[in-house]
Amino acid sequence: MLQSLKNYTRDKAVSTLLDLATSSSDETLITMTRLMEMTAKKDYYKDRLRWIRELIRTKHPSIEFPRRILRDLHPNQREKWISNLAINHLLSGTNKRKEWAEKNGFYPPSTVVISPTMRCNLSCYGCYAGDYGKTLELSLDEFDNVLLQMKEMGLYFAVITGGEPFFMQGIFEIFKKHNDMAFLVFTHGGLIDEAMVQRLIEVGNVMPAFSLEGYQPETDERRGAGHFDKVMNAMRLLRENGLSFCGSFTHTRNNSHLITDPAYIDFLLEQGVFALWLFSYVPVGREPNPDLMPTPVQRDALRQATATYRDTKPMVFIDFWNDGPIISGCLAGGRKYFHINANGDIEPCVFCHFAADNIRRTTLRDALASPLFRKIRERQAEHGNLLRPCMLIDHPDAGRELFGSEGAYPTHEGAETIFTTLADQMDDYSRAYAEVADPVWEEEFQDHPTRRRTAGCS
Repeated sequence: MLQSLKNYTRDKAVSTLLDLATSSSDETLITMTRLMEMTAKKDYYKDRLRWIRELIRTKHPSIEFPRRILRDLHPNQREKWISNLAINHLLSGTNKRKEWAEKNGFYPPSTVVISPTMRCNLSCYGCYAGDYGKTLELSLDEFDNVLLQMKEMGLYFAVITGGEPFFMQGIFEIFKKHNDMAFLVFTHGGLIDEAMVQRLIEVGNVMPAFSLEGYQPETDERRGAGHFDKVMNAMRLLRENGLSFCGSFTHTRNNSHLITDPAYIDFLLEQGVFALWLFSYVPVGREPNPDLMPTPVQRDALRQATATYRDTKPMVFIDFWNDGPIISGCLAGGRKYFHINANGDIEPCVFCHFAADNIRRTTLRDALASPLFRKIRERQAEHGNLLRPCMLIDHPDAGRELFGSEGAYPTHEGAETIFTTLADQMDDYSRAYAEVADPVWEEEFQDHPTRRRTAGCS
């Protein structure tokens, strides 16, 4: 009887939220946060919802983002993302993850990044995944099994990358089968046409993230002539059909001036981009080149620019490295996520190309409990400056130690390069960035926990 009441309460909450989603007024947004707060059990989420409610009351520019979701999205996608991400993953899923942690002795991650296929028709220089075999691919049964294990842990949000995920035959059947999950799919965008848009409308639970390097010259220079126009066309098709999508930007020494220019963000907003994922180039994968890494000064300039964007632009910004203060450091090794590559290897991070387990030999639960992943999580707690979270570029000595751990193996030929041939350059970079980041940490973050908590969630 108690479980039936819990289910009724959750279902009623979903129904009410979807009824409210036809309006984007301040009153509606405030009511939705109150309803979600009633559903949440974890104090963290209750606190975040109260904070969002205050942003609505003060008419903070960032509130235009959820308003866009309610106002502009196709009803099927809006329904799926409210029920699957907001309710299943963030609220009900959190409660389930807490129960799983009590049973297993450690808390599960927030998501899993899965590369189901390495097939891709591009050959971008510096591609982090460029040295995996292009014929590697998970079977649909393996892909399905990973998602089932995720849901047992309370995870209803999966990030899909590659390769080019949309090359995988049957991937939409996976999306359709797991219609209680939300999927963020990183794509180069070249395969999206009218027919695929209709499939995206049908499933509703998939949000593409398009990879760009800047405007046409920068994008075509890395991804091939004509590619920028393909992405613009794909964005147009989604925008005209009321589907949301993200952008993805690899920050390098050569394009730093673009991503720190508000005019570029305005350009992305004009195309309809809802959120922007920011990744700094790391010398792993195809022909690793430290000279492509943003300089320490450029990296900090992006941090400052992103903070400004969050206060002024109606878009969500996720900065994979500079958001360390917000998410308490490195995400890898199952603290917040891990990566399953197309060979089934369970890697600590999409940029850490080594593993000790494979989905064909072990469960996700046992991989999370493995000595390698436990050691990674222990090392993460040792780093005081959360602006320097990464075991590859900020604490390369830790990365080398973990790569050399008993049972760890490289997941493709050349994966060890960042720990061997490039070791001195990684040490030089980490020292140079520390000279920039340590004073910033002491002056702006160390004694300001509230700033750390709120800086990245606008």
